[in-house]
Amino acid sequence: QPCRQGNLSALPLREFVLEGFRGGVEVQALLFAVFLALYVVTVLGNVTMIVVTTLDARLHSPMYFFLRNLSFLDLCYSSTIAPNALATFISSSKAISFGGCATQLFFFSLLATTEAFLLAVMAYDRFVAICSPLQYPVTMCPVTCARLVLAAYCGGCLNSITETSLTFQLPFCSSNRIDHFFCDVPPLLRLACANTALNELVMFGLCGLIIVGTTLVVLVSYGYIAVTILRMRSASGRHKLFSTCGSHLTAVSLFYGTVFVMYGQPGAVESMEQGKVVSVFYTLVISMLNPLIYSLRNKDVKDALRRLGQRPTAT
Repeated sequence: QPCRQGNLSALPLREFVLEGFRGGVEVQALLFAVFLALYVVTVLGNVTMIVVTTLDARLHSPMYFFLRNLSFLDLCYSSTIAPNALATFISSSKAISFGGCATQLFFFSLLATTEAFLLAVMAYDRFVAICSPLQYPVTMCPVTCARLVLAAYCGGCLNSITETSLTFQLPFCSSNRIDHFFCDVPPLLRLACANTALNELVMFGLCGLIIVGTTLVVLVSYGYIAVTILRMRSASGRHKLFSTCGSHLTAVSLFYGTVFVMYGQPGAVESMEQGKVVSVFYTLVISMLNPLIYSLRNKDVKDALRRLGQRPTAT
């Protein structure tokens, strides 16, 4: 079906151009340095968390199994976006193939949605651990933990397949220039020369359902947790639990807040400049902050890091 808009009418697109952020050579060089620093810290932080929670036997509990999976997701999540973004800052072409764009969108959507589900699973894990401690070893056995993580990935995959297939079945002929630094649904919908009402409805519906559903799980879990902690007589016990749960709540608030700003409201598709800044936050900054939040606010992780650092000298 031929398109009538722009000079690309009736020609199937072979590639897109990622326009990224506006600015001259100096601005692009600064952005390259900022993105590189964020990405390096993200990789180092999340790899450290994976190594520490794997090597230290005291951290082989369900909570740290989920935390290890969160670090793996953040590592993959940022790696889906950052390397290509870094290349566009120093490249003159800034091109990405049609297939490359679809692949990037698929994995970005898969990993982001899986992380949303995993954060809800982590809240449920804390709820069972604190509110039903005697049943915790049975309820959150290794098989159950593995199934919960698998379910999070399945949910992410389902959303990703839906978003990617609906987006890339649209005819793109008004332009091939994506006003973003990576392939995402909102900027791609702006390039379509067909009615995108269904796509927008599905995006807001699915994202809204995922955000509201997972947020409810988190809020209900932590509501019960707060009541249980406040009933405790031990001040040190309360402090330890508030410290552990506080780190998770911080990570949850950062992630859900920025994702809601970008996808959970109808006006999100219209403001691409604001969207780029928000996107930097949830694609790189949060992935960088998560291991720092969990390591700095969690005594068990800090102790494990200390033991790991002392291991070579002990031998």
